[in-house]
Amino acid sequence: QFYFLSKRRRNLLRNPCGEEDLEGWCDVEHGGDGWRVEELPGDSGVEFTHDESVKKYFASSFEWCRKAQIIDLQAEGYWEELLDTTQPAIVVKDCFNCWQIYAHIYVCMYVMYIFQNQSAVQTKGLSVDWLWPQAGVRPTWNVISHTFTDYGPGVRFVRFEHGGQDSVYWKGWFGARVTNSSVWVEP
Repeated sequence: QFYFLSKRRRNLLRNPCGEEDLEGWCDVEHGGDGWRVEELPGDSGVEFTHDESVKKYFASSFEWCRKAQIIDLQAEGYWEELLDTTQPAIVVKDCFNCWQIYAHIYVCMYVMYIFQNQSAVQTKGLSVDWLWPQAGVRPTWNVISHTFTDYGPGVRFVRFEHGGQDSVYWKGWFGARVTNSSVWVEP
């Protein structure tokens, strides 16, 4: 099982950096001027140093923007017995940033579902409610992550959801920026 999980370790989210606009994302909420995909480093001028292959990010607007993906673990090749008995760790990660002058609101929530009725088994919400950039200092890309373990039998889906908005309600895309989101199964 270790070998299998090691060989299959990959990001289960589709289009985590906006290379295909919003393709692969569901429950997309376009508050204000909606989500926009921008090229790095964007108007904040901050390079993304966590992964040099990342070239784009999603920028939120002046009203609430959110988007989600639901990952079917069985469709991704993880069988019932593995999920129910081994219960491999499921790691969720997100990278976020703000525009250079004003604060933004950023929320990321990960939910694990059981198969029978998609009721939540474990929920982990991480949020940075008012991230204020320091005067004269470019905001950096922040990384948050959570590892689900010992979640019990029946888990078949992971729902990844994040969103944001700016705090001053300027028209345009001055809210939270997100990129390089990931969900993977650990050996």
